[in-house]
Amino acid sequence: MGRSADVLRTTGETNIAVSLDLDGEGATEVSTGVGFFDHMLSAFGRHGLLSLKVEAAGDLEVDAHHTVEDTGIVIGQALAKAAGSKAGITRFAQVAMVMDEALVLCALDVSGRGACYWDVPIAAERVGLFDTELGQEFFVALAREAGVSLHVRELAGENAHHILEACFKGVGRALRLAFEPDARVVGIPSTKGSL
Repeated sequence: MGRSADVLRTTGETNIAVSLDLDGEGATEVSTGVGFFDHMLSAFGRHGLLSLKVEAAGDLEVDAHHTVEDTGIVIGQALAKAAGSKAGITRFAQVAMVMDEALVLCALDVSGRGACYWDVPIAAERVGLFDTELGQEFFVALAREAGVSLHVRELAGENAHHILEACFKGVGRALRLAFEPDARVVGIPSTKGSL
């Protein structure tokens, strides 16, 4: 049985469709109307070895906030749905991701208690047309909906593009490792018996 999911979410602000396969090869098709965000999601899927398709239409005439946050919601829901019972997964993962001068620590626990703890200071307010604060909004939404306790911490960095790209690549890679099956794990990897 495959570990994949399709999720559609429509509101008065956005219309977002996500197809995701946890056991993919990193192939992505992303269209959100926000060029830098498309680039980040492609890196996220590629380094997470997800098969990821994202089609998002949002109220970009306002700004990109709703599109970015709601895409995080839907990808998080797709991750949770694709993971199913979570039996046999590794559960914990951490990655120190380098992008030139930027170094970002991404650590997570597929705990069922979704929260994001973000410590990523970025001096620049924008990269292209993308507000840099939207990086945090995306990961907060994704972690909450996926049921993942996620820590993202900048250890070094100057260039906003590099810092954000390290975040997206690092979290993608950490998700891949955490959701990876572990042959030594029997059932749910928790002393409580559920995640």
